[in-house]
Amino acid sequence: MSVPTLTDEQWRDLLATRAGDPGAIARAYSARRRPGRVLNDRGTLFLVAADHPARGALASGGDPMAMADRRSLLARLAEALSHPDVDGVLGTPDVVEELLLLGALEGKVVIGSMNRGGLDGAAWTMDDRFTGYDAASIADRGLEGGKMLLRIDDSDDGTAETLEGCARAVTELAAHGLVAMVEPLPYHREEDGSLRLLKDVASLARAVAVASGLGTTSAHTWLKMPSCDDPEAVFATTTLPCVVLGGVPHADPAQDLASWGRALVQPAVRGLVVGRALLYPPDGEVFAAVDAAAAVLRAAGEEP
Repeated sequence: MSVPTLTDEQWRDLLATRAGDPGAIARAYSARRRPGRVLNDRGTLFLVAADHPARGALASGGDPMAMADRRSLLARLAEALSHPDVDGVLGTPDVVEELLLLGALEGKVVIGSMNRGGLDGAAWTMDDRFTGYDAASIADRGLEGGKMLLRIDDSDDGTAETLEGCARAVTELAAHGLVAMVEPLPYHREEDGSLRLLKDVASLARAVAVASGLGTTSAHTWLKMPSCDDPEAVFATTTLPCVVLGGVPHADPAQDLASWGRALVQPAVRGLVVGRALLYPPDGEVFAAVDAAAAVLRAAGEEP
């Protein structure tokens, strides 16, 4: 097993810069070589997601603290970003800035994560307030777009405020000509208070329809959706470009790959955004996990 690592020198330099030269972050944003496009030459988009820790979601697989080790997380992200088929990253400001300081984002698509306030496990977890990037900072720092989480629970009055916040963000990002990547997820609260993601066709299609209409224009809106048993019906609900999210990884990575593959062949689907399933594979081989996902995305593009 070959687990990615940062060298001691890289780690010391990063910590020293954080403490002694905070202005280096602004310089790194300004100097970053931008990709000049969102879709790659094959017309697809493959991003690695790294916005879980800011919502307090640190678990992966059987390790409840997997993503709490920042040195390990950054090493895994750098390894994934080194794959030629990975177009970029989706992350919160802290992670994006550390990857910038490590030189891992040159020529990469960067999507800033915007609302992380609904902390994992908190009583207010469905209150997905905007606590990360905003549209102005995404534009000022030269990122390619912003991502927002829209969890929909018909029994929770707070969903209406999240809808309004997401609509505002879609409008503001569009005014800058930037991607607004919306992740609409329908949930049901059980009698014991636990939340269950609804993956039936009717619930997912409804969430797609709601998210598609947010804001004053949908010209720059993308949707980030889970794979499901009937992706043809779900993704037929919109003409907007869609990406498939990785979600909670299965114990057997082959199940994830097969599920993603069924969704990736849908005409509206343009790519894949995966985090933990690729960064923390069971065998620890990050590059190999990324390579397997890249192969599925390539194969989907070759479907007649």
